[in-house]
This record gives sequence, structure tokens and C-alpha cells, in this order.
Amino acid sequence: MSTLFEAIHEGDDAVVRALRAGASPETADEEGETPLYRAAVANEPGAVRLLLAAGADPGRGSGAEAGDLPLCGAACGGHAEVVRALLAAGAAADQSEAYGFTALDWAVRLGHAETVRLLLEHGAAPSRPGPDGLPPLVAAARRGSPASVRALLEFGAGPAEDALREARRWIGVDIAEELRRGLLDAGGPAAGGPEGSAETVVRRVREDGGVTVVVDVLRADGAPSSGNEQQTGHAAIATLLERALGVRVPPEELAARALRCGDPDLDDWKEAVRTLGARDDEESFRAASAWCASQDPLRRALGARVLGALDGFTPRGLPVLRRLAAQAARGEGPSTPGTAREPALSVVVALGQYGEPQALPELLSLAGHPDIEVRRALGCALTGPVPAGDPVAVATLVALSRDHDHGVRDWATLALAEVPEDTPVLREALVARLADDDEDAVAEAARGLAMRQDPRAVEVLASLLADGDPEGTARDTALAAVEFIEDPRVRTRLEWTTPRCR
Repeated sequence: MSTLFEAIHEGDDAVVRALRAGASPETADEEGETPLYRAAVANEPGAVRLLLAAGADPGRGSGAEAGDLPLCGAACGGHAEVVRALLAAGAAADQSEAYGFTALDWAVRLGHAETVRLLLEHGAAPSRPGPDGLPPLVAAARRGSPASVRALLEFGAGPAEDALREARRWIGVDIAEELRRGLLDAGGPAAGGPEGSAETVVRRVREDGGVTVVVDVLRADGAPSSGNEQQTGHAAIATLLERALGVRVPPEELAARALRCGDPDLDDWKEAVRTLGARDDEESFRAASAWCASQDPLRRALGARVLGALDGFTPRGLPVLRRLAAQAARGEGPSTPGTAREPALSVVVALGQYGEPQALPELLSLAGHPDIEVRRALGCALTGPVPAGDPVAVATLVALSRDHDHGVRDWATLALAEVPEDTPVLREALVARLADDDEDAVAEAARGLAMRQDPRAVEVLASLLADGDPEGTARDTALAAVEFIEDPRVRTRLEWTTPRCR
């Protein structure tokens, strides 16, 4: 048994050797721990599959009281691949371990949204309360995980009203201070010191569309003695639940939630924009238009994002966005530290959603923006609206296709490929990208040439299909390009090109 336990941490080949040598996958060690539980907690999916194939019972308890389940151990760590393997082998999604916790209880309380979804897909009860009395939806709202809440709502979890109250309770709370206070209170005088002044450290980790706050209490030697963490997506969760319940929140309140997080890439912001865009009404349009005239660059950015999401107001929103883009190109409007890319990025994204050629002058004026994300978004926004016979737009795309950033080059090359014309200038710009060190840019260039029946695309496509990453997006682009090859013999040869072993 010691050989098998050691093998779990040495690699799958070692596990195979131990099993072939006669180690039983079902024999526990002196403390009652099973090899399957050890492998599940250690996030060793290969070892888990080998043990299951050798006969390990996915539902057998581990530990002195046999109260620890492999599925729960994997769910605690958010080890989605291990969870998937155990469920496929017949582990019951709702099996309870000691103290009544199920894998879903652990995954929800620890914010492992992918694991939450996997368990729900395999029959975990979406509304069954945990041993602490909290239904999963309320527990996910307390944790601050919008992704977990989305998954639970999709599977009919409730009660949404209780979860909404819990999410609203946390909006605006200093979570770091709440965690710190809870840790010190739990540790008593030993943790807090004579004046409750134990040293704590706070980390903020961007993950899963939000920020996770991690607080550790340090011992005198600097080592952590205890810790806790919580996600901060409570505003996004409140917005999600309000939408599910049909609760209409004023635009200004939704704006406050987005602006409090201050980042268009986070869920608090995105859910506010999604909700206002889904309304597609006069009130939302008027609010967004007013925000576009704000002195606050982030509020202007929010206004642009909402206008881009209002499908029914494109004719009225377009002039507002064009003015905002022109201001951004001229560098007008006050800015604050950390907002150099806004509102330029948001207005480019919004105009890209409109796809209106009328906005080309303003979009092209932002081609020299110093922020990489703005230029990347510009390449995306210019995919489609550039008409034939516009040398200025083509020249701008050619320049962007030579950018030092691979993402800018990739998007600009895609946009060049989509321009509805065939000129020597455009072809040579695409040919230049065939030697790019970014596989995606090469694939987009080859696709653009294939669309124009340029024979220089053929061998590049063959190389991408044979030697490129078989799981990468470049291969998908190359396969799409093959459809444009008119010569049936060449097309058939490319269609039969399979990836070589890497």
C-alpha cells in the first residue's frame, strides 16, 4: 500500500506499475485513507482513472470513520477533471459524507463554479439545503460567485428571493475587513494578541469574472496560522437574481454597481450592461446617453457599453458614440490614473457591435491609440464594416496587421481577409502575414488568400493542418479556409490532411 500511495504522487506510470505488482486499489492505509481519496484530493485525474479502472469504488468512504468521499474531496479543491471522472464511474452526485455535506455543498461554498455545473448536470439537487441550513443558491450568493449562481439558476435552484437578500447584504461591504474580523474572533486572544492586533495580509486575486479576497493571519514567525477567502461578485449576483425575478432596478443603481467595481471585464459591470441592454427601452437609452457626456471617464465608458447593447436604438445611439470616439481620438475629456484606455476601448467595442460603416472615420482615427487592448478591439470592430474601394481603411488595416502585438495583428488580418475586394495591395499584406510567428495570424492570412483563389495559400494551409496545434483555433480557421478552394483535387487533398503526432 505504501508503494501505491507513493506512486500516486510519482505519476501515472508508477500507479500502473504498483497495480500490476499486486497493490489493491481498495485497501486502506493504517488511518483508513483509500488510494482513490488520496488521488482525488491531490488532483491526480490520471491516477483516479487508473484506480477506478482497477476496481476502486467511487462511492466508498475514506478515513478513520470512512466519512470522507472522493467526490467531496475533489469538489473541495475544485478539481473538475477528477470530479468528471468520478461521476462517469458512477459516483452519486448527492451522496453525503460526514456531517451531511455533499460535493455540491462544498463546491458552492468554496466558489468552484465549474464543479458546481458538473454536479448539477449529473443530477445533484439544486435546492437541497446543506447541513448549515443554507440552500445552494443562498450559499453561492453569500460566497459572491456569479458563475455558480448562473449555473444554479439554469437548473431551477431557489429560493431566489432569499439569495437576492443575501447578495444585497454584501454589496459595498469591506470584505477584507469582514474576513479579518471573523478570523481574529475565531482565534480568540491567541490570534488577536493583547490588543487584538495580530498581523494580517490581504491578497486580491482576479478570477472567474471577479476578484477573490484572501486574508491570512500571521504567526510571530511570519507563517500563516489561519486564513479565509471570499469572492466579491455580489453586485453581479443581485443583478442576475433581480432579472430572474423580474425586479426592475433604476439605471442609476445599476450604474453604481458597475462603477463601484470600475472594470468592464468584471461581472459586476457586465451584468449591469447586460440587464440594461436587455431592456432596450427609452429610459435605458436616455441614461446611457447622459453617461456618455459625463466628466467621469468610467461613466462615459459605461454609457458606451450600454448604447452598444441597445439593439433597438442604433440610429440614435450612433451619433452619440461617434462623438465620443472623436473625443477619445483627440484625447479630450478628463482622465484619472488607471483609466487611460477608457472610454476609448468601450466606444470601439460598442461601435463594433453596431457594425455601421458611417462610424469608420472615428474608428480609423483610433488606430494609433497607445493601448494594446484598444487596438485589438479596433481590429475586431473593423471586421465587416469596411467597404470595397476604401483605400484609407485598407491602409489602416495593413498598418495594424504589422503591429508588434500578436493579438492586434491577428484581428487586423482577419479584418483584411473580410474586406470585399481583391487588390494587389490587400493580397501582399496578407502574404506578408504568412511568415508571422503567430499561428492564428498565419491562418487568417491563408484564409483571406484562399477566399481570393491565391495559390500561395495552399501549402500554408497544408502545413497548418498537418503540423499546427490540433486543438488550436488556427486549425479551425484553416479548415474553414479549405471550403474556399475551388480546385476539387486540391480541396480534397487538404480535407484529408490529418495532424501529425506532436
